Formats: sequence, structure tokens, C-alpha cells
Amino acid sequence: MFRKVLVANRGEIAVRVIRALHDLGVEAVAIFSEADRAALHVRLADEAYCVGPASAAQSYLSTPAILEAARRSGAEAIHPGYGFLSESAAFAQACIEAGVVFVGPAPATLALMGDKVEARKLAAQTGVPTVPGTFEPVLEDAEALAAAEQIGFPLVIKAAAGGGGKGMRAVRTRDELRPRLEQARREAQASFGDGRVYLEHLVEQPRHIEVQLFGDGRGRVVHLGERECSIQRRYQKVVEETPAPNLPDGVRQRLWDAAVTAATAAGYASAGTIEFLYEPPTGRFYFLEMNARLQVEHPVTELVSGVDLVQAQLLLAAGATLEEALAGFSRTASPTSGVSPHRSGLHAIEARISAEDPEESWFPATGRIELLREPAGPGIRVDSACEPGMVVEVYYDPLLAKLIAWGRSREEAVARLRRALDEYVLTGVRTTLPFHRWLVRDPAFLAGELSTTFVDERWRPRPTAEVGDAARAAALAAAELQARRRRAAALQPAARAEDGSLWRRAGRLAALH
Repeated sequence: MFRKVLVANRGEIAVRVIRALHDLGVEAVAIFSEADRAALHVRLADEAYCVGPASAAQSYLSTPAILEAARRSGAEAIHPGYGFLSESAAFAQACIEAGVVFVGPAPATLALMGDKVEARKLAAQTGVPTVPGTFEPVLEDAEALAAAEQIGFPLVIKAAAGGGGKGMRAVRTRDELRPRLEQARREAQASFGDGRVYLEHLVEQPRHIEVQLFGDGRGRVVHLGERECSIQRRYQKVVEETPAPNLPDGVRQRLWDAAVTAATAAGYASAGTIEFLYEPPTGRFYFLEMNARLQVEHPVTELVSGVDLVQAQLLLAAGATLEEALAGFSRTASPTSGVSPHRSGLHAIEARISAEDPEESWFPATGRIELLREPAGPGIRVDSACEPGMVVEVYYDPLLAKLIAWGRSREEAVARLRRALDEYVLTGVRTTLPFHRWLVRDPAFLAGELSTTFVDERWRPRPTAEVGDAARAAALAAAELQARRRRAAALQPAARAEDGSLWRRAGRLAALH
């Protein structure tokens, strides 16, 4: 195992990787921008190095600065987390040339899977169903129009060099094509430095299901089950769970096998996912893309499989075999998929807590976290880097924390998530908590009636400012009492009872919000 590893990321994923390193007895090196100088991941690490100003382009995306931090610290490997440089073939190659191990797939695999057009070609060549569309980028408007007429409307424009909803535009009529091509190219160029786009038929009201994979780079790939990722807004996931509800077993097995087949053909190493669109009426599914990295939603798979995916990545990168990296993961006799992904019938579900206002078109929010009470208790995990006083900046992804619940059934997992959301108090910054509290009470969600259009069709923002202000006031009053208690030698029993009642009131009011 490595002696020292640099974590080339920030926020909750940096905290998550640092904790995995410490569990393995490995020293963790953090990097930070000027805006993150006092961040939790910096304080948890054994060493930390500033890599530039607040702008991500000048800090967390600066290959020279990150490699210099690795050199100065003596780090033997770099774990990129997700986002930022995690899928950059150029960065992975630069690590190798600098004599540092990149914890992730080989540069050639990143280049192949990072180009969505090439990944579509690979899927088609291996017999994995793909959505009808172009297998080359469309460079000219006339070319796009001709391809669109052949594919048929509605269709979707997608960025060739990236995912996550960036550079995506739905097109329902011929007249919409030209302006949306321009928008998609512009956004793709800004997001990925590559304005190439391609066209696909728009699959109406599909489910978005992905398969978690782990490979050794030497031709062996296993899956760790699938995740349901259909609860989205603007092509961005907001809730994920495993196993996928109401999914026929035959379809589930075919998804696993198709994912393993495609990843094996790519010579895949480390953790990654292949994503599919699934049409419930027909039972058909189509290859969407491969994410050659750890996913935001990896905790739900960890909780049902018993595998620490971050530790598995580190072990494999340090030279362990696939069996050693996935130690403790139960196997079946299946020679293709190789594993039994759902341990003891457990179900897990994750809510992404982001600094966005779902009542105002999901606009990003900024501010200073005033009071924070994260939930706990049976069946609850919180991956977070939040602290009271932390400033939420405009420079980075709005994801603040991930609230994960698990249970012996989907019903138990959702009940625990609902309870945990009602306990969650975070003031000073608008977040997605109101949306999540609504979702876990929605009848269609509870029945597992899901699609990628779910949020657009069912979420209706409510005027809750008054309730939110009341919750904030109650929470702040509780914080004041806590501060007085710390300053005083002792409190009378009545004061302690008042303190507790205010905390409970804050939680109840926040739940209404």
C-alpha cells in the first residue's frame, strides 16, 4: 500500500477519500484554493498545499500546481475523487510522466470513454443496444439537419466530450434545431473545452439506470449491481437508490451483463459505471454513456454490497488483485457478471443536499452556513464537509452533502430518509432540503413509479419563506442557548428542557419547509 496519497479535490468527496486513506493507515495530502484555506478537508489531512486562487481553473484544475504539490509532499499517488480532473486522460498521463500513480483508469481508457461518440461506437461493436443517432460529431448545421431528418424528432443534442447534462438540449421541431445546436456547442465548449456535439433520438419518459463496475485493467470486470438515477432536474441527478425498484429480474440481469461486456471490451480498471436509458413499456434499454470514475452516488452501492469502493480503488492502484481489492464481496457462480450485488436484501437511497433553491428554478445559492445540525441514528450516513460558519462560494459545484439511508427494504430505507430529512437543520444558505422532504412523501415516488421527467411533472414549488424563517429563528435561538450553556458552569433543569424543546421545534419547522 502507498505511504502517502494526494487528494486532488475538495468538499465532501475530499473528506471521504481522506477518511478512507486514514482507515488504511495512509497519510493524506490535501490541496486547496485560497477560498478553501479553512475548509474541513484541509484540516483533516496530514499535509495541505495551496494550489491557486478561488477560481477552479486556476487551482483545482491546474495540473502543474497539483503535480508540484505531489512532488513537494512526496505523495506516491493521486486520487482525483470525481469531477475536476477525474476523467482527464491528459491529467492521468501527466501523473504517470511525473512518476505518480493515478488512482483510476489508464489514460487510453479515459480518452476512449471520455469521448461519448467513441464510447457509443464501442458499445455498438460489442452488441450493447444504443439509442438511434449519429456515430460521429455533427460539425456543420447542414449536416446536423440532414442527420436529424433521418433520426426523426424529437431528438437530443449531446456534448461529445462530457456528461452531467452539460451541452444537452432537447429538440422537438426542425425550427428549434439551429438555435439549440448553437447553445449546446457553446455550453460544451465552456464546460469541457470541446464544442463537438452529436445527435440521438429522444427516448420519452425513460428511467435512468446505471451499473456499478470494477475492473482490474487486465480483462476482468465485475459488477456490483445497479442504481436507479431517474430523479433528476435538468439532466442532473438529485436522488439515487439501489436496487432499482420495480425492475423485472430479467431486465436487471441483462443490464448487468451488457455493462460488464462493454467495460471488458474497454479493458476497464478501477471503479466506473455504465449508464442506460430503460423503457418500461417495451422492456428495452439503451447504452447512454460510461463514467470512468467514482460516482457521487457510490455510497448506496457500498451500503448494500459491503465494499468500500474508495479503498478498493486505492488497493487496486497499489497492486492488489481484484479479489483482494473487493475482499468480503459475496460471489455467485456466474462467470460473466461474477457477483451477487445485493447483500442481505438491503436497500439504500441517497439525497444530494445542494446549495440550490428548488423553489426558484433551482438557482445556485450562496451564503454563510449559520447553524448546522446533521441527522444521525440507525440506518443513516452523512457524507459532508459542511460546518457552521462555512461560506458557500460561487466558484464550485453546489453539492454540500449527501444524506444516505439504508434498511432491510425500500420502505424502511425511505422511512429512515424521511426521518433524517426532518431532523436536518441548515440555515444561512438555501438548499434542496424542501424538495427532498416533499419527495419522500410523494405517492408516486413511494410506489416506485419513476422516470427522468418525474421532477418536471410532479414538483410544484410552494411558498415556504415564512416557515423557513420560523425554522431559522428557532434554530438560532437553540444555538444561542447552547452557547450560554457552554459559558455557564451549569444550567437549571428548566433551562435544559427549554433548550431541547427549541431544537425539536427547529426540526419540525424545517420538516414543513
